[in-house]
Order: sequence, then structure tokens, then C-alpha cells
Amino acid sequence: MAGKSDPSHRPAPHSPERSPSRAAPFNPPNRFEPLHLDFESECDPDPDSQDRPTDRTIYLRDHAQSLITFNDSPDVGFDAGINVYRGCEHGCIYCYARPTHEFLGFSSGLDFEQTLMVKTNAPELLRNELGAKSWRPQVLAMSGITDPYQPVERKLQLTRRCLAVLAEFRNPVGIITKNQLVTRDLDLLRQLNDYSAVAVYVSITTLDPALRRVMEPRTAPPDARLRTIERLAREGIPVGTLVAPIIPGLTDHEIPNIISRAREAGAQFAGHVVLRLPYQVKELFEAWLDRHFPDKKTRVINRLKAIRDGTLNTASFGSRMAGKGIFADQIHQMFQVSCRKAGLLNPQPHLTVQHFRRYPDQLDLFANPSPPNPRKSPEPTRPPDGARPPTSSAAIPSSPHQPR
Repeated sequence: MAGKSDPSHRPAPHSPERSPSRAAPFNPPNRFEPLHLDFESECDPDPDSQDRPTDRTIYLRDHAQSLITFNDSPDVGFDAGINVYRGCEHGCIYCYARPTHEFLGFSSGLDFEQTLMVKTNAPELLRNELGAKSWRPQVLAMSGITDPYQPVERKLQLTRRCLAVLAEFRNPVGIITKNQLVTRDLDLLRQLNDYSAVAVYVSITTLDPALRRVMEPRTAPPDARLRTIERLAREGIPVGTLVAPIIPGLTDHEIPNIISRAREAGAQFAGHVVLRLPYQVKELFEAWLDRHFPDKKTRVINRLKAIRDGTLNTASFGSRMAGKGIFADQIHQMFQVSCRKAGLLNPQPHLTVQHFRRYPDQLDLFANPSPPNPRKSPEPTRPPDGARPPTSSAAIPSSPHQPR
């Protein structure tokens, strides 16, 4: 039955009943640092305390000089993106972004979850960059590294303020999140949608609440994500689901149920990405399997190696997001069949830069107060030389096999 939890996914008996504060059990060494500090358990006077240091989150000001980042990776799915937070309190154990924390001198383990860099000047930076003559209007991903709606956003509202800037300039944005908090910003999403300038992807990894608690400890529960899709769809916001990452041997069997439930909730499009474990994420993920699913570890690791040329990660363009071999093919075929069965055959959303305005404060004096009909997609403008067309494919991580 769709959405029913698989009893085999229950955490091992020795796992704590309550939701774990953090997914990563330790800090692996930083590959750029010659020294590594390893705490002994005897240093902790009360290992069972609810107020252990690993339960606290530290926020540090990030004195960023710019906000928009660019990439030329052919399989990422977007050319430009913004990240107002570095590090992510959601704490997803599998997160491919964990190693980026090592460039800041931190670890990809607990540090990534509990020591966050906050770009408090992000809205001002974004306004300056969108207003610059050098800016070529294009879809921005929010965000390609860490979740823009992680818990601290409820208080700081940096993502919301950046959305307000994007709405002023009418610059299109593709939002990826696991958090229900995105519905807080429906007023701004409606403004962007009036100009075909927004799409939201709600990431769903599993429908099993018990698995979610230990794998993505500070994210919204599966039912809350489905309600998020339902709410956004009801408000007319283009919304879909991103089944990512798919973990062979652990969550791949859930693909049909996830697609079916997302479609029932109102999802209009879908994408998927297979798990990849760069750098120290391999060590963290194996330790997590040992702790929570020791009986499944061998199967999961063997399946991952089968789709990664005998290793746990491949960095080659074209295969790093999809994998190769019979198990990878089965995953992609299951995704496509599930989409067809659910009637999820709509193309990816069309986002346009046609209505971009570089000087919104000045143009407001002469602007037409009536926005275009959002149900009539305007003709896309010709992209700048060498740039990819501003369509939805530039708004999400690449999904190697979209439903046909």
C-alpha cells in the first residue's frame, strides 16, 4: 500500500527511540588540515545529557563579498546559484555538500551540521549583483549546496529577503527544499509566478518516518513534505518532487510510492538522483549504516559499488549523478515507469527571463500594474551567447532520465 512504512526499515534495536540530534556520529579529519583533534569519550562528563556540545548549533557571520556562484558542470542542471548558508542543520547523513565545509577549515561531519556560516548581507549582495550591467539574466538555483529553508531561516529570514529581491527584479529562481517553511513565503512565490519566474522542488527521500528521523534528523517529516506540495499546488505555484538521493538497497523500492503520493498531492513534475558519496561522506555513511542498519550494510555497500565501478563514488560527468550498470538501469526504469503510471508526464516548468527588470525602483513609475497571465507561458528570450536557455532544466540538480 502506498506510503506504508516498511518494517524492515526500522532502526536497529540499539538506536535511540527519540530523533537523534545529529546524523553524523563524529568529525572525520579535514583532508586539507595536517592536524586532527579526536575527543576521547572520557572527556564528556555526561554522555547522555540533552545539552551535549554536539546538540548545539553555532552560527558565525560569513563576510561574503559576493553571493551568486557559477559552475560549468554539464550534469549539475544549473549554471548559477545562491547559498545564504554554508553548512546545514538538517544534518542529512548522505549530503554530498558536506566536503565543502572543509574549505572553511571545518570537518564534513558534525561541524557541517552544527557550525554554520551565515551570509547576513546576502540580500544586499544579491541586489547589487542583479543590478549590475554585467549580470545576464538567468535562472538561479536556491540553493545548490545547502537547504535555504533549514531551521535557522525561520528566525533570520535571509532566504525570504533574497526572494523579495528576486521578485523585484523578476529574475527566475528554482527552489529545492526538504522543509515545509517554504510555504511561509507564498506571497513572494505568487509574485514571481505572475511572471513565470519560480518553480519549487520538494525533495522526498523516503516515506518512512522512522528512517527519516535517523537519516535526515532535522528535516520535515514525509507527510509534511507532501502537504507542502499540496499547499503550493493549490496556490498555483509550479511544484514537483525530487526523489533524491535514491539509496540502492535501502530506499530504491520506495520510488513508486513516493511518485504516487507526490502526484496525489499535486506534483506536476519529478526528477531523481542516485546517491553519491564524495570524500569523507563515504566514511560517515558507512558508520551510520553500522549504527542504524548493520543488517543492511553489506547489501547497500555492494549495490553502491555495483553502480560506481567497484568504488563508493565516481566523479565522472554523466555517471556521477546516475551510476552505471544493471542496478542503475533498474532504478531509472523504475522511476520512469512510476511517473507514467502516476500520470506524471508533464514537462519540466518553463521559467523565463523575459520580464527581468534591472532597475525595479525606477521602472515601477512606468510599469504596467497588471502582470501577464501566468497560465500563458511567454515566449522565451534568446539566451546570451554561450549560455543555456533559461528553462527549468537549469533549476535543479540534473536528473539523468526524466519521464517521457
